[in-house]
Amino acid sequence: MVIPTAREIRALHEKYAPTPAALELVYTHCEIVARIAEQLLPSTGPRLDAGLVRAGALLHDIGVYRLFDESGRLDTRGYIRHGVLGHEILLREGFPERLCRFCSCHTGVGISRHDVHHQKLDLPVADYLAESAEEQLVMYADKFHTKSTPPKFVSADSYAVHVRRFGEDKVGVFHELRARFGEPDLATLSAHYGHART
Repeated sequence: MVIPTAREIRALHEKYAPTPAALELVYTHCEIVARIAEQLLPSTGPRLDAGLVRAGALLHDIGVYRLFDESGRLDTRGYIRHGVLGHEILLREGFPERLCRFCSCHTGVGISRHDVHHQKLDLPVADYLAESAEEQLVMYADKFHTKSTPPKFVSADSYAVHVRRFGEDKVGVFHELRARFGEPDLATLSAHYGHART
């Protein structure tokens, strides 16, 4: 599989971003998630594909651009769909399924078909679960930064509290990921990007 370069991925973001502000918000978040994932890679051993992790992290939120309205506001009510929208974009661009899955399988700590039914989510009924170690690492790294206004870094303890509202099973999944991958150095990233921490 040919993995796109950082420059090619940036060009794709520029193609789909409706405004410069949207590009700044989404691409910066993706870049931060890539840096978090790269920090955590050494704890995973040599078997993970570092290039695939970086590309997956840089691409995972490309579907968010489809949720901006004409005035440049993000439709947060439809936000649950951003992963499947990103999957569609990458498929249309000719990317292999292995890369497309980083979009559709990174939300929360995974969405099962049971979750779609039980929570009445606005998604096609399917499992949206990170399967490969690369997908799991990107999904986990994504939990440490938000695109809120203003963007923030999120500690592992804060995310564990947040995810509890979706069920104790989700907290368990997050704790398993935390034990497996460790915790990133958010202080260094926060200083570099100037985002607050919670």
